[in-house]
This record gives sequence, structure tokens and C-alpha cells, in this order.
Amino acid sequence: MTAERTGTVQLTLAMVLSGTLGVFVVESTASPSNVVFFRCVFGAVALAGYAAARGYFRDHGLTPAKLVLAALGGVFIIFNWVFLFEAYESSSISLATVVYHTQPFFLVLLGAVVLRERLTGSQLGWLAAAFAGLVLVSGVRPGDAGSPAGIGLALLAALFYAASTLITKRVTGVRPHLIALVQVLVGIPLLLPLTDLAETKGLGMGWVWLVGLGFIHTGLMYVLMYASYQKLPTAKIAVLVFTYPAVAMVADWAVYGHHIGVVQALGLPLIVAAGLKVTRGGAPRPAGPAGPASAEKQAGGKVQEPVEPVEEAR
Repeated sequence: MTAERTGTVQLTLAMVLSGTLGVFVVESTASPSNVVFFRCVFGAVALAGYAAARGYFRDHGLTPAKLVLAALGGVFIIFNWVFLFEAYESSSISLATVVYHTQPFFLVLLGAVVLRERLTGSQLGWLAAAFAGLVLVSGVRPGDAGSPAGIGLALLAALFYAASTLITKRVTGVRPHLIALVQVLVGIPLLLPLTDLAETKGLGMGWVWLVGLGFIHTGLMYVLMYASYQKLPTAKIAVLVFTYPAVAMVADWAVYGHHIGVVQALGLPLIVAAGLKVTRGGAPRPAGPAGPASAEKQAGGKVQEPVEPVEEAR
């Protein structure tokens, strides 16, 4: 296969894995803080093993200043995960994932406020379209009482992801795998005080899902994403990352019977189209659901978790 075709397959697989993240979180039956803590533990093992096998610890490029920035970005990424996983419980995987994909717009707005980057008329127009889409998606159906809280948590997760992206963008000359490793290592002591270790005694098969989150959704998924970024143009990455919410909605429907309502579905095209326009227009972009959020969106200009602007999903 050509390099671009190989990259397409790699990123598509990574986004498909991202789309199953919510199922792993829910099936683990652990609390959100516990889920993130053990994702960090198992993810650190997976990323450290891969980095060691590839020799990434030699000439790593990490200076004290870059290490501090990566760690600070990790703080935002870790709590981004906590809020996102809380959103899954408060609403549904489908709704939380769609709302979470307002990340590019928060990134643009933070860039304007913090970095004083100029917003163009086109960007403002698409931001307005995305907001309209969000209003439609937020149109909770009768009896869906948990959705308002879930929407708020997903928006907070998106904001934290965007903040992490702005910070980790400044960590240059370091492989994204190592930035992601720093971020998950930061999450271990950060979340330990919030982790209920007594809860783990009754997890049973939940451990299988937690290990999967670490090795599959934090190790394998990031490796696939970062490998694909080197082979694909930014525009193609921007399109492929929307495989993530599509798979998440299918998984949520297939496993839990949840689905987006008719009114909510009307907002999906607006959010997706606006996200693509903002991203392909050269604005910084975040990605996804899941691994370190900054790593997922940062390598390649789409997933910005660990190092630069790239995108994962989640």
C-alpha cells in the first residue's frame, strides 16, 4: 500500500478504537476517577514499553521547561477524561461524544483570548453554526433528565482538552509518545487521593475493561494515530477523526440501545461541518477520546494531546 493509504487505515482503526472508549468505561463499572487512575497506570506501562522498544528514551529532547509544560498539559488532560467519563454516566455515550467534539471551537476561542490570535469572519460564522448545532443537540427529550448535566460535563471536558492543547503545543522537539507518557504519569499521583482502592475489590471482570483502556485505548490507539499523522495531509486527518463520534453512536445504540433523537440529529451536521471547516481552515485542532486527550489531538495537527496540533479522540 502507499504511505497515505497505510496512514488512512491506521487512523481509521485508531478512531474506531476511540469510538468504543465509552463502552469500556461503562462496562468497567468503576467510578470515573478510578477509571482514569487505572487508565493512567496501564497506559503508562504500555507507552513506556513501546517507547523503550523503539529507543525513544535516547535523545528524548525533554528539558526541565518542556517537562513542566507537558506535565501541566497532563493535568488538564487528566481532568478532561474525568469530566468526559462523568458525562457518559450523566447522559449517554452518544450525546457526550457529540458535545465533546466542540473542542476545536474552544481551542479557537482560547487562542483568541489567551494568545490574542485574530478571529476571521469565516471562523466566527462557523462558530455560530456550531453553537446552533449544539443548541439542537442539547434539545433533551422528555424523561432524559440526566442530559443537561451530561452536556455541561462534556463541554467542560472539551474546554479542558482545548487548554491542554494550547499548553502542549509549546512542547516542541519531543516525540508525542513521550509527551503522552509524561501526562499519564502525572495522572497517577494526581488522582491517587481521589481513587477509591476499596472499590477495586468488587470489580471482577471490570479489570479486563480497565486493562483494555490502558493498553488498547492509550497504548495501541496512540501508536496508530501518531504513525498515521506522518503519512496523511491535515485535511484528510480532519475528516477521518469524525469516524470517532460515528462509531461511538453506533456502539452506544448497539450495546445500550441509546440513540440521538430527531431534533438532536439535526444539530449533528452543523457541528461536524463547522468542525471540519474550522480545522481544515488552518485553525488548531484537538482530537480524541480518549488517551491523553492532548496526545490524541495533537500529533499531526489533529490530535493534540502530547505535542503539537493533531488529532484523538478521543
